[in-house]
Amino acid sequence: MDVIELLPRLHLLRFPVGQAYLWSDDAELTLIDAGTSGHGRAIADAVAGLGRAPQDVRRVVLTHFHEDHVGAAGEFAALSGAEVLAHALDAPFVRGELPGPPPLFEEWELPIHAEAARHLPDGSPLPPSSVTDLADGDVLGFGGGARVVHVPGHTDGSIALFLPAEGVLFTGDTVASVDGVPVPGVFNLDGRQLHASVRRLADLDAGVVCFGHGDPVLGGAAAALRAIAGTPGQPTGTPASR
Repeated sequence: MDVIELLPRLHLLRFPVGQAYLWSDDAELTLIDAGTSGHGRAIADAVAGLGRAPQDVRRVVLTHFHEDHVGAAGEFAALSGAEVLAHALDAPFVRGELPGPPPLFEEWELPIHAEAARHLPDGSPLPPSSVTDLADGDVLGFGGGARVVHVPGHTDGSIALFLPAEGVLFTGDTVASVDGVPVPGVFNLDGRQLHASVRRLADLDAGVVCFGHGDPVLGGAAAALRAIAGTPGQPTGTPASR
């Protein structure tokens, strides 16, 4: 797992499939997504490597229920005592109460998904002992007030997190990037709904955008999102995995 400083308060944690983000406030930390199962201890070690204790991570906010985003949430929460949060529509799948619905694949997505699946661990992840439900418009106590933005399409309960005070947006898999260029997310439940969600994110005044897959955009992010908001279609390159 690679740990990359993006901003003084923000680090990227990159896994073999997907990535998570660690936001640092003065007194506490917040983890956005948690990577695949088996990485709970690696996340704790990364936090320690930054000079903080795993117990400083007060919350793990999950952008959606797919395994490459929630797989290590239960492991890390057990190590740190962090609260785990997810949108109410995805929370039953995060808790392991129900199996999550599979994407409705486009034909061209199938080989890409098959390749990504080769890098996912076998077995089911350890569910968190509890998950706090989120809703659109909730404001969380980090980053000067992080706003929950419901962006259905990739999953019914997908969320983004917008930090207006910092100009930072976390998109989950609603948007990815290929060679630093934003593209609409793939492997979706509802493509039309996803593109409406991309348009909603483009309306936010974000200077920095962090994706579930691909390199973040660290400047001029709002313009980069507006460039794709009205142009649905197949992205080029290697898009986001589940």
